[in-house]
Amino acid sequence: MQPLGKHIWAIAEGYIPSTSHGPAPELTSHEAACLLNCADTPAKANLMIYFTDREPAGPYEVEIPARRTLHLRFNDLEDPEPIPRDTPYACVLRSDQPIVVQHTRLDSRQAENALMTTIAYSEG
Repeated sequence: MQPLGKHIWAIAEGYIPSTSHGPAPELTSHEAACLLNCADTPAKANLMIYFTDREPAGPYEVEIPARRTLHLRFNDLEDPEPIPRDTPYACVLRSDQPIVVQHTRLDSRQAENALMTTIAYSEG
């Protein structure tokens, strides 16, 4: 299939609550990047996390298999460090192959859950 997407993506608004309401892991409050690779070769991507009051964290490295999607929970990123909870952040994702990035948040701090999703900003 013809490659689809861009090489550089930005998610300007991120926040992982430290509390959740409901069963884990399904209803654990989280942020996710849904990564789509339509190409015939795997895509290697790295993420840099930016904060309001400290130096960036990263790079976090992931691989999206060929003709697959990867639902990457920011809560699960550990190396080089976990993303802090209850802390605003932003993300820039760079890929060696064109990919599509969708950003999703599940906020389950209350019994009435909130789900938000949007396409990330793309460049390049």
